[in-house]
Amino acid sequence: MFSQLLQGLSRHLPSQCAVCRSWPSQPLCEECVTEFAQPTPRCATCALPVLQNMAQCGACMAQPPMFDRCLAAVPYHYPWSQLVVDFKFGGQAAWARSFATLMRSAPWVEPALDQADIVLPLPLSGKRLKERGFNQTLLLARALDHRKVRHDLLLRTKDTPAQSSLPREERLQSVENAYVLEPLQAELVRNKRIVLIDDVMTTGATLNAAARVLRQAGAAHITAVVFARTE
Repeated sequence: MFSQLLQGLSRHLPSQCAVCRSWPSQPLCEECVTEFAQPTPRCATCALPVLQNMAQCGACMAQPPMFDRCLAAVPYHYPWSQLVVDFKFGGQAAWARSFATLMRSAPWVEPALDQADIVLPLPLSGKRLKERGFNQTLLLARALDHRKVRHDLLLRTKDTPAQSSLPREERLQSVENAYVLEPLQAELVRNKRIVLIDDVMTTGATLNAAARVLRQAGAAHITAVVFARTE
C-alpha cells in the first residue's frame, strides 16, 4: 500500500527532464519531445526513412516483409538510444509509460491500435527474462492498450545472441523458428488484426520471424509498432 501511495504521489511531484535536465519537468519535457521526436516520412512496411511522398522503400518492394505495416515513433539515436538502454538494462521500467505516449503520438499508431483485435508483445527467452527482471515489450504493450494485450499467446522457444551483436545474415538465421503460438490458443489469431510490439527495430529479423508464425496461423493483418528504428 505504501509503495502504491508513493507511486501516486510521484506523478504529481516535479522532476527533471532526462534529456536536457530542465527543472521542474516531466521525465521528458515538451521542448525535447518537440526537438527530438518529430515525425519523419518512413517506409510503410519497414519504417526506414524515405523521401517525402514515397510510400515504400525499394528493398520492401523487392522483398516485402511478413507484416503488412511497420510504424516507428523515433529514430534510434540521441537521446532515445541511451534512454532505451536505461529502460532495458538499467532497470528503468517506468520509462514504458513515457515511451508508449510517444508511440501513440506517432502517425497511424492510434488507428492501428484501435483497429487491432489483439496486441502481442514480443516475448523474451526465459534466460533473458531472468537477467532483465521484466519484458520491456510487455510493459510497452500494456501501456499502449492493456485491454487487448495477450502475453501468453506468442511464445519464444529458444534463446539467441543479442541481435545488436550480429551481422544481418546471422540475425536472420538466429531467429529462425524462435517463435511459436501456444498450441491450444493458436486458433485465436485466425482472421484477426494483430499489432506486434517491440522496443527497437534494427533489421526487422525478429519481428519478421514472429509475423511469419502469425501469418501461417491465418492472421488477417499484422502491424509492427516499435518505439525506435535504427537508421
